[in-house]
Amino acid sequence: MKKTILLLLPVLILFFAAFAQGAPKTVGDPSSSKERSKMPIVIKSGHLRTDNKKKIAVFTVNVVSKQGDVTIFSDKLTVYYADDKDEVEKIEAEGHVRVTQGNRVGIGEHGVYESKLGKITLSGGKPRVMQGSDTTTGKVITYYLDDEQSIVTGDSSQPVVTTINPKSRKDN
Repeated sequence: MKKTILLLLPVLILFFAAFAQGAPKTVGDPSSSKERSKMPIVIKSGHLRTDNKKKIAVFTVNVVSKQGDVTIFSDKLTVYYADDKDEVEKIEAEGHVRVTQGNRVGIGEHGVYESKLGKITLSGGKPRVMQGSDTTTGKVITYYLDDEQSIVTGDSSQPVVTTINPKSRKDN
């Protein structure tokens, strides 16, 4: 049993490193948070309601939000603007949330994207992250797009579960 755990540990580390790493970062590459946060956020939806006093914009009906290499799909998307600037502070997605970046997909019922931090937090329902046929589920998944890190937390009702499907030997 100990041998199996010791053999799986490097595989888990490689899985999360591969999930977080994506393509190498270069100047002008949207996978860098500093570069991505300077890029425009393009949002498509069936309906938009704004409130300048509250500094929010609420998009509903088939919402698709894209900034650089990150795309968020949801039923409702609320954009919060910073108090002192006309910059986006955070984006909160609700209902059937799906976040894609390259070949990685994160799913949950609620998501918060903090562009300047390069951080996405998924919760609600049964959040999961997939890359290829490998998956990880938990209660809350926090993914740092630029730091090559992810944190998955669970509890007794919704533990962290990772499924790694090894490639066949003939693929090597």
